[in-house]
Parts: sequence; C-alpha cells; structure tokens
Amino acid sequence: MSTSQNLPEKFLARLEELYPQDVLSGVLRAYEQKIAPSFRVNTLKATTDEVRDILFALGYEITPVSWYKDAFVMHNKSIRELTETDIYIKGCIYIQNLSSMIPALVMDPQRDEKILDIAAAPGSKTTQIAALMQNTGELTANDLSYKRLFKLRENISQAGVTNAKVLNLPGESFWKQLPEYFDRTLVDVPCSMEGRMLATDPKTYKDWSTKKVKQLSKLQKYLLRSAISCTKPGGTIVYSTCTLSPEENEEVVEWAIEKANGAVVVEKIVLPEIPLMQGLTQWRKKTFNHVANTARVVPSLTMEGFYIAKLHKISSTLPI
Repeated sequence: MSTSQNLPEKFLARLEELYPQDVLSGVLRAYEQKIAPSFRVNTLKATTDEVRDILFALGYEITPVSWYKDAFVMHNKSIRELTETDIYIKGCIYIQNLSSMIPALVMDPQRDEKILDIAAAPGSKTTQIAALMQNTGELTANDLSYKRLFKLRENISQAGVTNAKVLNLPGESFWKQLPEYFDRTLVDVPCSMEGRMLATDPKTYKDWSTKKVKQLSKLQKYLLRSAISCTKPGGTIVYSTCTLSPEENEEVVEWAIEKANGAVVVEKIVLPEIPLMQGLTQWRKKTFNHVANTARVVPSLTMEGFYIAKLHKISSTLPI
C-alpha cells in the first residue's frame, strides 16, 4: 500500500477535490518522500560564484535553479552536513525550500524602500528580503510569538542584516501603529502547513484537522487586512502560505479584497519556469470572483505545496 495513505483520511479526500487525477498521482508521490534539500546564497556575505566554488571543492553536487540565480538544489549531502560547513556557520547560505523563496521574489523589494514582514519568524523571508534590498532602506520584521523572536533575531544577525528592526506586536492590529507607511508588505501567515506534510513522519500531520484550518483562516483574514492597511496606496502586498486549503488561500484573499471595497486588485503572477496552477475560482459551494490570478505551487519532489497572491493597492483603505 502507498505510504501516502497514512495521511489523514479527510485530507486525502480534500486532495481528490483539489487536483485532477493526472496531477493527484504526482502530488501523492511527493508526500511519500523527503523533498530534495535546497538553499540560497546570502548575497550580503558572499557571491553565488564564491559559494558554488567552495561547495564544489568540498565534493558537493549542487544544481543551480533556473528561475533564481542565487538558489541551488543539493543532491549528495545531507542538510546536517551542510550546516557544519564554514560558509553555513558564517551565514553565507540559508537553507530554504524553493517554494518558500518565491514570495519575496514576487514582492520584488527595491533599494531604500520601507518594507514590512508582518509575521516574520523565523526569518527565512526576512533575510531574503534584506539581501534583495542590499541592506538599504527600512525593513520591519514583526512577529507575535515572543518565543520565535529569538530565532528571528539569531537568523537576522547570522545573515548580516543591518537594515531590519524586530517588533513583537499582534499582526492583525499592526496597522494602527503604522497606517499606510510601507511600500511593500509580506503576509506569510501561520497556516496548517499541508505543503510540508510527509506521509512517513506522523509529526508533520498529527495536529491537522478541518477545525484547525477554519480557525487559522479567521486569523489569516485579519492579518491580510491589517497588512493592506499598513501599505501605501500604490504599494504591493504579497500573501503566502505553505498549505493547500482553499479556506486559508483563495477564501482569505477573496474576503480581504471585498472588504477593501475596490482599493486593492490582484496582479497576475508570471513565473514561466515554475509549474503553477491558477487560483481556484470555486471550492465546494463557494465561488471566488477575484483570485484567478493568484498562484498555487503543486507539491513535487523539489517544491513544497504553496500559495501566493500579489495585490496592488490603488487607493487608501483608512477610515475617513
């Protein structure tokens, strides 16, 4: 029997609703084995060529990622071995799944901008954004979990990030502190992490339930709405999750757009070298009118299941 059958029965039933049969078979295979390790070069501390040459000399077999010049997939070594190298200890590389690298690229941060990562811990995307900004401008890394702030600060320090400040505030009310202040905002929300499940590791799915999915959806809606209010008219908001649930993905974005009363529109995500599905326009009895241009990363042997929406704010959302 396929090990994917170890996954929760209700989750497997939802997968059958989400994917056509030809796609579903590949998704189930992806849940049966660990994803190939990947990492990106931290360009604040080293060049991609320097890191590649060092790893080649150490006997690492790595393949460059065609759509991200600073990213590689590793073939013949373990993550633990990589963490014991000097270049890792010095913060020259950051171990991160390829799907997790997409939201910051979609947000496209620029030098000298004001940028918010509203649910930042442990800092994977915060450190990536800082590198894309070349340590310029003003980067605010916020997270409600006091415990997770220690890892966030540690990762920021190890990466040599100097343009970031760390805050410990509720993301859903953050907009009251800095209304319409940021040029771009990342909303990588706490989610049910369905994209990271592994059928052979019960710890990755033991806490999953449809009840939890619905609870998270409510929090995600308020985080995204707050992020929209934090962002200047003309600015960009990127919403992302590492889950497959429409309740946490399309439903959240649809709700936020309707609440914004025309102030926010969805921009199409164009990443030709990444296999993407368009956002769902219907899930069970619900119809989504605004999210077809959002994107779903299908779980595979190299990429976690992910969801990304890019929003453009065209007018103010603050109370008059």
